[in-house]
Amino acid sequence: QVQLVESGGGLVQAGGSLKLSCAASGLTFTNYAMGWFRQAPGKEREFVAAVTRSGVRIAYGDSVQGRFTISRDNARDTVDLQMNTLKPEDTAVYYCAAKYMTMPTAVADWTHWGRGTQVTVSS
Repeated sequence: QVQLVESGGGLVQAGGSLKLSCAASGLTFTNYAMGWFRQAPGKEREFVAAVTRSGVRIAYGDSVQGRFTISRDNARDTVDLQMNTLKPEDTAVYYCAAKYMTMPTAVADWTHWGRGTQVTVSS
């Protein structure tokens, strides 16, 4: 069974930093593209970042470009999201996602999801 478990969420002041981590199990990690998404109350799930199997190609959503960094550690079956210069509008539940082989950006194209971790940015 594929399992994705996010950690690292919490409460942080605007301008601060936070690092999320996603631990994957039940899959051959190097066969999967990995991604991060977020969903705020009353809004649809939004693409944040994704990384290919090898880690060579990376994509970011426009709203986080230049502030967030995605990385993967294939030796530990984890993918991280370093979030800097956080803003109140970054407040959301952040989800880790996986997709076999390809690296889509559309929410509907990802097949495996974690349960999410709450990130709250105060002003």
